[in-house]
Amino acid sequence: MKSKTQFMCTECGHSTSKWYGKCPSCGAWNTMEEVKFAPEPAGRASSPAAKAIALSEVSVENEARMSTGFAELDRVLGGGAVRGSVVLVGGEPGIGKSTLLLQICERMTEAERILYISGEESVRQIRLRADRLKVKGDRLKLLAETNIDHIRASIAAEAPDFIIIDSVQTVYSPELNSTPGSVAQIRECTMQLMQVAKSEGRTVFIVGHVNKEGTIAGPKILEHMVDCVLSMEGERFVAYRILRASKNRFGSTDEVGVFEMVSSGLSEVANPSAAMLSGRPEHVPGTCVTCIAEGSRPILSEIQALVTPTSFGNARRTAAGMDYNRLYLILAVLEKRAGLPVGGCDAYVNVVGGFRIDEPASDLCVALSLASSFRDRPIPEDIAVIGELGLTGELRAVSSLSQRLSEIARLGFKRCIMPRQATEHIHVPEGLELIRMKNISDCIEYCLGK
Repeated sequence: MKSKTQFMCTECGHSTSKWYGKCPSCGAWNTMEEVKFAPEPAGRASSPAAKAIALSEVSVENEARMSTGFAELDRVLGGGAVRGSVVLVGGEPGIGKSTLLLQICERMTEAERILYISGEESVRQIRLRADRLKVKGDRLKLLAETNIDHIRASIAAEAPDFIIIDSVQTVYSPELNSTPGSVAQIRECTMQLMQVAKSEGRTVFIVGHVNKEGTIAGPKILEHMVDCVLSMEGERFVAYRILRASKNRFGSTDEVGVFEMVSSGLSEVANPSAAMLSGRPEHVPGTCVTCIAEGSRPILSEIQALVTPTSFGNARRTAAGMDYNRLYLILAVLEKRAGLPVGGCDAYVNVVGGFRIDEPASDLCVALSLASSFRDRPIPEDIAVIGELGLTGELRAVSSLSQRLSEIARLGFKRCIMPRQATEHIHVPEGLELIRMKNISDCIEYCLGK
């Protein structure tokens, strides 16, 4: 029998019998990939259909969570890893994915049986990396294998509680004629690993490579199949790593975990605010501090700006750690509403520590940093600011003010500039003075003078 050929979209997983330049399902261009399927043997018996049961009869006793040994990772997962779940971990090469998972093994090996399966390294290479990270444990078993049939046989023989696959792009099924890492192979191997996790109650962590756009390589359906998608962010030359959940069926996607890369691996950062503000310069124009909310955790962050007359025909704008278009908006508000002629100046903004800020509550901090650099006057060091900036120059209220103010006071700041209108009853910590402002012009005058 001849093998069956189909064309599958790498974005949405839609399959057709012929090639299209544009996917009929999601509309993406040039994403149809040829996939060959091996024919099923004649007379193959089909498995019996599953029987439906009532909701009240479903047992949830096996849905207990187990700690990974890292409080930061447990926070992102929603309180720990759920038994029988499949977690996908993505990130840039060298960011620390394999390091984190190997350190998890060392902390969980006393309570759980662990099987570490690698398709990229030999068991000797894993041992050398484990020695460098000081990872030990007799209940940690290593396997260098890429054939999914052999992997399932090893899982059945070892009966581990916790399984790590590094990485899914190297695993293949011999029943498919396509190469490892193709759409069909990734989908088929992930489906088999999900069956193992769900039917046997084993927790599976899968490492996924990322492409040049920064998204996880392979079909988009891969992220829909798993229970949780974690992404590790950070600059290669910056010690801090940020762990986020872009999908989590068992918890929130707003929490973040903060780690620091040291010589012995990844170390948890219990106080991210103090770490982000360490080394902050004194009496220097162009720097300001704000408090952002990542889930239930408030984190203080320093934003630096540099504004200088341009030497080119068009002024340059560069943003590191924030949205590029948001910088353009804030600069336009400063020129139109605050009267600062920044249109003919180059503007550079950087979030210190490799952190990325997406929420609008940091708008006021960015605007004051730019104004401070433009006027070459420093903002008083005991001031932190919170507020969203509107197009008319007004300050808009933000959420979670009580938690933000408590974090600001804990780090030793004496004054906090915030919007005049508050949408909630807030608790003001002792020793912290609230400066309620109406618009950006009043804030600039208060911090920098006329």
